[in-house]
Amino acid sequence: MTIKLHCFGESGHSYKAALALELTGLDWEPVFIDFFNGETRTPEFRETINEMGESPVLVDGDTRLSQSAVIQNYIAEKTGKLGGKTADDAREIFRWQLWDNHKLSSMAGICRFQMHFLPEDKRPAQVIAFLQGRLKGTYAILDKHLDGRDWIVGDAVTNADLTCCGYLYYPEYFGFDRANWPNINRWLDNIAALPGWKHPYDLMPGSPADRA
Repeated sequence: MTIKLHCFGESGHSYKAALALELTGLDWEPVFIDFFNGETRTPEFRETINEMGESPVLVDGDTRLSQSAVIQNYIAEKTGKLGGKTADDAREIFRWQLWDNHKLSSMAGICRFQMHFLPEDKRPAQVIAFLQGRLKGTYAILDKHLDGRDWIVGDAVTNADLTCCGYLYYPEYFGFDRANWPNINRWLDNIAALPGWKHPYDLMPGSPADRA
């Protein structure tokens, strides 16, 4: 049975799940969420897809999951890939997933949304500056950790890498410049060189160009 991932291309959290599905070779298909026209706020979506009103949502037969880290972990359990080699690896991957969702992806997603997807006269300059300042410290932590490492955990790609890269391939500038972070830059190249890697706008339906 084909796995369905309810998602949209602009969502970095969706990208984490979609990339895990793609790199593990599972049979899956995207189901477009019309986020920018308010689909996730409709009663129908919250009653039939995800009561939390968020993307992504994975449906695999009778299994329905939301939250990108939970979906990534399910994919690792199903395939034996991306979950590390030991129990210590699994805990370390989980640690980075929690860190990313609190310190990196959450702030990057909000900052990018405010800079590019709000009307220009409603973009809060002080909030954006605050988020960019917090993110700069976050990039520094990740860049230092990747010094001398090809991957965040262990000697192969894991869900730690796929969670932390979620927003870092997007072309919309939100204060992240790969050239300023050489270890992150190298690591992003490592991920992009993996067989099956795709840019988020090539992997999932939906992009700013569709609304231009």
